[in-house]
Amino acid sequence: MGFLYSVVRREGCATTIGDTRLTAPPYTTLCSPIDALASYGPRPALLALRENGMESWSYAELGERVRHLAQGLRQAGLARGEAIALFGPDRPEWIMAALAAIRGGAAVLPLDTQLGDEVLSHVLADSGARFIFTTTDRVERLQRLAPELITILLDAAEDDARGWRRWLAEEPAELPGADAHDVAALFYTSGTTGRPKGVPLTHANLAFQINALSAAGVLWPGDRVALPLPLHHVYPFVLGLLLPLGLGLTLLIPQALTGPQVLRTLREGEATVMIGVPRLFAALVAGIEARVAARGRLAAWLVRRLLGLSMALRRLGLHVGRRLFRGLHTQLAPQLRLLTCGGAALDPDLAARLEGLGWQLAIGYGLTETSPLLAMNLPGVHRPGSVGPAVPGVTLRIDAPADARAGEILARGPNVFAGYRNLPEKTREAFTPDGWFRTGDLGYLDAEGNLHISGRVKELIVTAGGENIQPEEVETAYQRHPCIREFALLERQGKLLGLVLPEAGEIRRRGHADIGSAIRAALAEISRGLPSYQRVTECAITRDPLPRTRLGKLRRHLLPEAFEQARALERQPSAAERKPLPLEQMAEADRMLLENPAGRGTWAWLAERFPQRRLTPDTSLRLDLDVDSIEWLGIALDVERRTGVELSEDAIARIDTVRDLLREVNEAPAAGVAHAAWEQPETVLGPEQARWLRPLGPLARALSWALSALVWAVMRLLFRLRVEGVEHLEHLPGGGQLVLAPNHASVLDPFAVAAALGPGRMRKFYWGGWTGIAFTNPVLRLASRLGRVLPVTPERGALSSLALGAAVLQRGDSLTWFPEGERSPGGTLQPFRPGLGMLLARFPAPLVPVYIHGSFEALPRDRRWPRLRAITVVFGAPVESAELARQGAGKSEPERITSALHDRVAALRTQFEAEKTR
Repeated sequence: MGFLYSVVRREGCATTIGDTRLTAPPYTTLCSPIDALASYGPRPALLALRENGMESWSYAELGERVRHLAQGLRQAGLARGEAIALFGPDRPEWIMAALAAIRGGAAVLPLDTQLGDEVLSHVLADSGARFIFTTTDRVERLQRLAPELITILLDAAEDDARGWRRWLAEEPAELPGADAHDVAALFYTSGTTGRPKGVPLTHANLAFQINALSAAGVLWPGDRVALPLPLHHVYPFVLGLLLPLGLGLTLLIPQALTGPQVLRTLREGEATVMIGVPRLFAALVAGIEARVAARGRLAAWLVRRLLGLSMALRRLGLHVGRRLFRGLHTQLAPQLRLLTCGGAALDPDLAARLEGLGWQLAIGYGLTETSPLLAMNLPGVHRPGSVGPAVPGVTLRIDAPADARAGEILARGPNVFAGYRNLPEKTREAFTPDGWFRTGDLGYLDAEGNLHISGRVKELIVTAGGENIQPEEVETAYQRHPCIREFALLERQGKLLGLVLPEAGEIRRRGHADIGSAIRAALAEISRGLPSYQRVTECAITRDPLPRTRLGKLRRHLLPEAFEQARALERQPSAAERKPLPLEQMAEADRMLLENPAGRGTWAWLAERFPQRRLTPDTSLRLDLDVDSIEWLGIALDVERRTGVELSEDAIARIDTVRDLLREVNEAPAAGVAHAAWEQPETVLGPEQARWLRPLGPLARALSWALSALVWAVMRLLFRLRVEGVEHLEHLPGGGQLVLAPNHASVLDPFAVAAALGPGRMRKFYWGGWTGIAFTNPVLRLASRLGRVLPVTPERGALSSLALGAAVLQRGDSLTWFPEGERSPGGTLQPFRPGLGMLLARFPAPLVPVYIHGSFEALPRDRRWPRLRAITVVFGAPVESAELARQGAGKSEPERITSALHDRVAALRTQFEAEKTR
């Protein structure tokens, strides 16, 4: 194919590049590449990942089914040019139906499966569609909204009369040809500024894109193209579907559009190319950084230095990233070489990091109305911050004042549509009087003819001082802070407002107890590096995802309402705002998590478990729902009963938000081990954990007795220990097994209780001890072993931590467990965690509430060395767990036990303080 190029030239106040034409295009319509499918024979065309293995369609199979379905549709009365809708997830049958619709002379109408009822009804009515391909779970909704539609099921069984197989022609029939100006596809804009508009794209529009992209040489023979994007957008439809199939390449379809499934597709499908959007690639880099950070500071430092070196050498034309990060590529996707990015603007820093890690990057810019590409930044050419030159055959012009470099980008070429469907006024507004298409984007062309995007015309904010602000620039700056997941900028009455979605996991890792204070500190930190006119003056924190299109663009016309909702929720959440986030308001990737039965069941269980809390995918289980590590075993068991899958300790350690929980549940294996934590707790423990339960040898017993005596002496002499209620520990039924539940305000608490028991009783108890203190060095680990302290891990290990406690109680031994889970920051009694209640519900034993007074004054959390203050330990009367379950409040037995136990410790405190005042 030959292309003729013209030089860049100046025309008054406008800059023009291109004015090129395609001289010998191989395709003028899409009929030719569709008819050629069968010629590739047994070569794999579609590989769709399933729960077990892959479903494969050869080119011969795909071509034959497309032809027979197109013939069947024609025989059923399909009219030339009418729209055939597709309403379902990506799957081989979807692709077959789309190609058959085009080859049958229709205009394929791909629909977003997440459209609300109002928008879906509008699109169906506006398009005039009579036929719709869909899946079984969507039929009822479609019949309710448009009962006149003829529905054809993509997922029906072979013997189902409603399925697509019934529409295959039994007798061959001639298929019509197509005129270049016939509409081949009808896309509806994603609605960043309101109701979507119909965009008809002709055979000529789409064929031009295939010709131009083929000539660009982006794809190579033998490539396997991963398509983790919904096909109802023109970008993945053209670059991810029409182009690879037109070149005889293999297309890889993930089981679901979730992170783990995308990575699985890359590995198992041996992908060499991935079609993506900026948010997908940002998540990929974030996942890599998290994996590196988990290996320690040295590993993270080394990777940062290697990445910086790779990025610097790349600017000099040396590509060493793939060698420097060979291990990373081997783990993620060994064959992956090329990432193609479109759909939204790609942050230049993210682009540099992807290339520095060793991937080639192709960046495209365009719109639905331009089929879609207007400009391409191809691999191998260093054009930082640019989307590259115009696609050969496309002309770009910058509509800017004579004294300005940037202005609105105008386009003209064979790929530009003729006008919106049924909207003549909108069509007139979309074009200049002399026929140039107004993109609505701001940008400029550099001296080499490369296009640089600087924002959107309608999104430009002009301050009271006359400064121009492009929101994306400011949003990028704020979003770079690790504690901010998403950020949107909006203006109201001359003030810049920020809508913030926090990164709960990072906030928790940094030790913040309050999300609001963490976000305000992050905003202040970023603001110091921005010009004064770009700094936000007010912010609202939301836990709902920011309103976006399916390709990740902010729907800015919805931001003011989202800001006010977030403000109202911060002040006083209404009953409606305390309910789970509606499905239609979720981001596409989050909605995909709920298509899996396990994820759907977990979401439903969360809504029941936390009925008065606002649940969104970004809800932090720890910071928002107060779930600590000790509660995780109960959650794991409840999820197991609800969904039939099991969460391991490694999985639990990765969970920060509801989104993380849904991902892990969808990827988790079948249940089994969690129940063993209760039925056979010692089978859950590894050798390192089980050794803490082994009996002490003769020497260790002697050292243990000496340690007990030392603790007793120190507490009695230095802290003037007083003990009340010790008589409650005498003459206990059931062989003397006992569970002690003290309040917790100081690291001195276990020593005070141990000394109050005395050396004889002390050595009969096992103790729950936080690994962050009791096991931090060899000396403390030895002391913990001698004192029979069990390792309780706060950030993970809920399964093994409670399994250790369960093993102790199952053996009939005694246990001391601090139900607050952590030291009180102010010395007051905190809410009790349900871990101990879960143990006692399954292993009933006499329980003694314990109140410790004075330890906080002697050594609070913020002091390093103790003050010599008097400490008193008060033992309450023993009580059976069954009695606590009858007295306490809560839905479950563990909750009622925990509630009643908290009341009894609080009563001991009240009684002690009353006696002190007498």
